[in-house]
Amino acid sequence: MRQAGRYLPEYREVRAKAGDFLTLCYTPELAAEVTLQPIRRFGFDAAIIFSDILVVPHALGVDVRFEAGEGPRLAPVTDKAGLDGLRRLLDPARVQPVYEAITRVSSELPRETALIGFCGAPWTVATYMIAGQGTDDQAPARLMALRDPDFFQELIDRLVDASIHHLRAQIEAGCDVVQIFDTWAGVLDPHSFERWCVRPLRRIVSAVKASHRNARIIAFPRGASLEGLEKIAALPLNGISVDWTIDREAARARLGDKVAIQGNLDPLRLIAGGPQLDEEILSIRKDFDGIRHIFNLGHGIKPETPIAHVEKLVEKVRETL
Repeated sequence: MRQAGRYLPEYREVRAKAGDFLTLCYTPELAAEVTLQPIRRFGFDAAIIFSDILVVPHALGVDVRFEAGEGPRLAPVTDKAGLDGLRRLLDPARVQPVYEAITRVSSELPRETALIGFCGAPWTVATYMIAGQGTDDQAPARLMALRDPDFFQELIDRLVDASIHHLRAQIEAGCDVVQIFDTWAGVLDPHSFERWCVRPLRRIVSAVKASHRNARIIAFPRGASLEGLEKIAALPLNGISVDWTIDREAARARLGDKVAIQGNLDPLRLIAGGPQLDEEILSIRKDFDGIRHIFNLGHGIKPETPIAHVEKLVEKVRETL
């Protein structure tokens, strides 16, 4: 989960050289460099391309910027005029650098190391486009979906089409697997989850698999209930990421025969370190032993994470049970 990041001093050096976050995302040689840094340092089994889920709305014509210490800021899209002002196709000037970075990384990775591409799920991307930023519970988008479902459906449809294009292009550029991040799936009631998360994801996965039969796709509906995860697992996916709040025994029983499970170490445990970290790593491995499992964090690594703790994690994950 977002391996390349602020916890590495070599990343901070490149970030300073780039000057701002989007310049780093859109400069292929720099994006490739920070993607490869964790692989050189830790020898992870996979790299995830350095980019951002808001590349898609940016490439649709939305003004996007990142404020230091505050996160993303977007020009909100809240009415039909704003929707009509979006591009129908992704701006090549804003997505082609991502694909070039993927090609660069693919050519430099060790043969045994996979490369992961990604996009944000339509629901999650829409929440930022409606509010213009992240909020505690993404209430602006939830209210919009309730008050004007036709408008919201059209926005979701636009994002479905853009996501399909973006994932296909990443696969063609050299990604071995793509992941769809639905970071805000957990704030929805079951009916809304079905409409705004499951149905759009089904359309994306089906379209990508139709054009790229061997595509491997992982979904991460963060915060979803086990019932919600089961609905996602019924799609033609290869894997589901789960966060640290999920009951692993239940997840194994209800998902393990359908898809690979990715996760689910709490990032704060990685920061805390010590005996509890070793114990939790072993517990996760034992709980998922015997099924298809990708050991990972339950969400993104945090900038204050000690490098020594990451080194210990890799060591413990690779020990024989």
